[in-house]
Amino acid sequence: MPSQQRKRIGIFVIAYNAVNKLDWTLDRIAKDVWDKVEEVFLFDDCSTDNTFYAAMGYKNVRQLDKLTVHRNSQNLGYGGNQKAGYQYAIERGLDIVVMLHADGQYAPEVLNTLLEPLENDEADMVFGSRMAAGGDPRAGGMPLYKFVGNKILTALENRIVGMRLSEFHSGYRLYSCDALKKIPFLLNSNVWHFDTEILIQFHEAGLRIA
Repeated sequence: MPSQQRKRIGIFVIAYNAVNKLDWTLDRIAKDVWDKVEEVFLFDDCSTDNTFYAAMGYKNVRQLDKLTVHRNSQNLGYGGNQKAGYQYAIERGLDIVVMLHADGQYAPEVLNTLLEPLENDEADMVFGSRMAAGGDPRAGGMPLYKFVGNKILTALENRIVGMRLSEFHSGYRLYSCDALKKIPFLLNSNVWHFDTEILIQFHEAGLRIA
């Protein structure tokens, strides 16, 4: 990709009480991803453990100027922390923002694959799903009751909303910042419902979901 067309990419690490998994998660981001992103910004949602200090230690030990560490003055909730992170990405003038969970439940190893549709202007949002064709969430440790529940809920949600997603409940999301500006995501819930609400907003706005 020519340098003048290169997208400004940020990875938003959403963190709450993730002190035991944080190093492991960040270590799994490939070097070529670190090289091409402009900033990796971690928002600690006022954790009750030492997540913030672990992140600062990681930054200093690894000498990562691209990693910035932020701590919310009060707990904003899962959705509220996303709002803060996306506002930050928009204010920084980024083109693409990745939401990566600090606990490592979503594989950083596949970031290059997930980024491609956004880098090539083929999508406004990319949704990393364990339930998509070729995935094996049961082998990855998903309990049977969660697997069945996910299938049933997704079928109902697809029917109600008029979409054809493999699941609604994955927290592995990548967004075009221009697309985020077009939807009222600040009106969404401050808790887990945020993930479903923003999917519906993208669908209702006619934005492209890959």
